[in-house]
Amino acid sequence: MRTKHAFLTLWAALVTLPLLWALMSSFKTDAEIFDSPWTPPATPRFDNWSRAWEQASIGQYLLNTLIVVGGALALTMLLGALTAYCLARYEFPGNRFLYYTLIAGMLFPVFLALVPLFFVVDNLGMLGTYHGLILVYAAYALPFTVFFLHGFFRSLPGAVAEAAFIDGASHAGVFFRVMLPMARPGMVSVGIFNFLGLWNQYLLPKVLNPDPDHYVLAQGLAELAVSQGYRSDWSGLFAGLIIAILPVLLAYVFFQRQIRAGLTSGALK
Repeated sequence: MRTKHAFLTLWAALVTLPLLWALMSSFKTDAEIFDSPWTPPATPRFDNWSRAWEQASIGQYLLNTLIVVGGALALTMLLGALTAYCLARYEFPGNRFLYYTLIAGMLFPVFLALVPLFFVVDNLGMLGTYHGLILVYAAYALPFTVFFLHGFFRSLPGAVAEAAFIDGASHAGVFFRVMLPMARPGMVSVGIFNFLGLWNQYLLPKVLNPDPDHYVLAQGLAELAVSQGYRSDWSGLFAGLIIAILPVLLAYVFFQRQIRAGLTSGALK
């Protein structure tokens, strides 16, 4: 037990200390970052954050990311829940084939699809657009969403749905009014996992989003690392990095209980 605690403590330190160091560096001057990297700043420099937000366009990149990830997340959760529910609760010819075909998408390396995906999106006139990236993000996250929710819907009691049908509810009514609320823990869990994965996505926007005005945070940070490196503005780079990390940290901090509840519910039922 002590060995496990020691390992977990070491792992927590390896994960936490670099984040704390980056946060501390975001309030320093460039000279302090190199001269005294491990000490707190003499005077916190909040102008580093404002410079990263305005001059480095981190604010615009953040807005673009919220639009793309928010739209993709809403579309993924709706389509994923509908697909998982139908495959889990209804028997029809080809059910297993469709399910395993979707699951196989989780095993397909995304970089092998980048070239054909580029031409498909370009031919549809959606290259460098919000809606083009939203559709690709949704397709990317759909297999995992179906896989996660499929087992969750199968574990829900069928007697509740049967009672709703007897009361005159339609199939859509049973799904939206009965089964979907019961699957809320699983929906929250998979929604957070998808949010974290899509927020950190870099390959897909790098290939499919060449318009600088529509850059997401991952692209913006890569551009910022190059431009600020040439300018030797390391404090601005650290500030931009922390701004990009904060939404992910906040999402996990506020929803960690829901994540554990969703995983535990799916395992126990």
